[in-house]
Amino acid sequence: MIVILIFVALVVFFLLYGVSVYNKLVRLRNLVKEAWSSIDVMLKKRHDLIPNLVETVKGYAAHEKETLQSVIDARNQAGGRGSVKEVEAAESQLSSALGRLFALAEQYPDLKANTNFLQLQDQLGAVEGDIEKSRRYYNGTVRNYNTGIESFPDNILAGIFNFGKEAYFELNNPDERNVPQVKF
Repeated sequence: MIVILIFVALVVFFLLYGVSVYNKLVRLRNLVKEAWSSIDVMLKKRHDLIPNLVETVKGYAAHEKETLQSVIDARNQAGGRGSVKEVEAAESQLSSALGRLFALAEQYPDLKANTNFLQLQDQLGAVEGDIEKSRRYYNGTVRNYNTGIESFPDNILAGIFNFGKEAYFELNNPDERNVPQVKF
């Protein structure tokens, strides 16, 4: 009789433990989805600012069609949905194109002094800061989720219920990796 009670207690314990682990993994997966949604909102705000920025620059530098078109093309490509890695690649291209646009603006003093351009530039800078915060939150939730599904014994249930790893979101700007040259 005692053996049966011990067996039943062990079965109940493992069942409750399994339910607890499953619920924890579901909660972590939902936090990752919520964090990605936050990034998506910030990227949408960024994409909405770009046409206004391009139109403002176009008024001052209409003959710079190649640069302006590259920004528009990068924005259109980045506006699509896809995996984290696909969005990451598209957003990196967009950041690079915007960098070229702002470098172009340096050649036009009237454009740099235009209040509309300055306001758009400030708004874009604020959105970039929000994207960075959202990206850090997302990557933190991905870290917690991936740790949860890789840790023993939770990884057994994660495998049974097909909880897969999530990718980190990193906007890699190649210019940030270059060592700046200081000249006096």
